[in-house]
Amino acid sequence: MRKPAHETRQHILDVTRALMTQKGYTGVGLAEVVAAAGVPKGSFYYYFKSKEDFGQALLDEYFANYLATVDDLLTAKGSGAQRLLGYFHYWSQTQGTDLLDDKCLVVKLGPEVCDLSEDMRTSLKKGTDAIIARIARCAELGQADGSITVAVQASELAESLYGLWLGASLLAKLNKSTTPFDAALSATRGMLG
Repeated sequence: MRKPAHETRQHILDVTRALMTQKGYTGVGLAEVVAAAGVPKGSFYYYFKSKEDFGQALLDEYFANYLATVDDLLTAKGSGAQRLLGYFHYWSQTQGTDLLDDKCLVVKLGPEVCDLSEDMRTSLKKGTDAIIARIARCAELGQADGSITVAVQASELAESLYGLWLGASLLAKLNKSTTPFDAALSATRGMLG
């Protein structure tokens, strides 16, 4: 029995996300994608115009799912500072493991695809801007409830925090160690006041 079209498309995205998280965008060829997904090449092109179109769809889906998680974490009970620390604790737990499904595609694919595709770069920018905006809203709440005492614009604080954690993710990957997350968490506490 054939799967409905949306299930086949989703299956291709799911299977290939793990491959690209492991090997990168250019490290995964179309033949490997269709073999891993168990679909004919024609099926791939039925759902995606090109590998670039597929890459953009993969990023858009990643951000949609990730932003739902961010929303849950940043709207949990607690002060603004507690919510932000909870989010960054989640980050350290998911990025410091070998679980491919939870890896940040911004860290893995960002440097690689930004120069290859304007559409994928735009997807990455749109997604990261949305994350930073959510962090900024939470920082504003923390400044309003007194749990964040630093006298910096919430948007500036959010961008600094996000950059700090992206850097920590890269260092954790380079060093094969979670130590950079410990340093980032300590720095985050200091930045919140």
